Amino acid sequence: MLGFLLKHKLLFMLPIAYGLYHLAFQDISVFWYMYTFALLILISAAIVFSEIKDELRTWQSFAYGIPAAFAIYAVLFAGYHFLQFLGVGSASSTADFLAIFSPDSVWHLLLLMFIVVPGEEFFWRGFVQQQLKQYLPVSIAIPVASVLFGFTLWLADFWPGIFAGTAVGLVLGYLYEKKKSMPLLIITHLTLMVLIFIVFPF
Repeated sequence: MLGFLLKHKLLFMLPIAYGLYHLAFQDISVFWYMYTFALLILISAAIVFSEIKDELRTWQSFAYGIPAAFAIYAVLFAGYHFLQFLGVGSASSTADFLAIFSPDSVWHLLLLMFIVVPGEEFFWRGFVQQQLKQYLPVSIAIPVASVLFGFTLWLADFWPGIFAGTAVGLVLGYLYEKKKSMPLLIITHLTLMVLIFIVFPF
């Protein structure tokens, strides 16, 4: 049984991940502590169970990552305003989500930079996506991992986040398979978070 689980790690790691995300989103007052705790566990699992790739030079990661972040932001911005135009209720839920979960201190920004963003990339792209490739071709593993990542935001009662997270996951997942660089993903993801939460909030 243990050997079977070690061979098919997603069977126990995905429930653990969703359980940790659920706990983090339950109590807003301790969200940053619980979310950081959750990502520390997940990043540790990714490091133990996966081979994390870094095949780009630092300048290349920035050269690809920053434009990619702006491109993703543009897609999310356009999608948000399109849904707002349709009147499907995404505007208020997005505003509520940003108000509740945006970093509001230097401490939160440091956690976001050094634990949260790297943890999400290590786990969802470095571990989950790579595990899915055992069962699926890459072209299918990327969107499946992206949907699984998107559903984490549903646990925060933020349904538009499912689509946003999936879209972000698709781009980051593709970049990881194409460029094989975890620092590239971290730079892209972190730049995107800075744009959304600090520079140009929706």
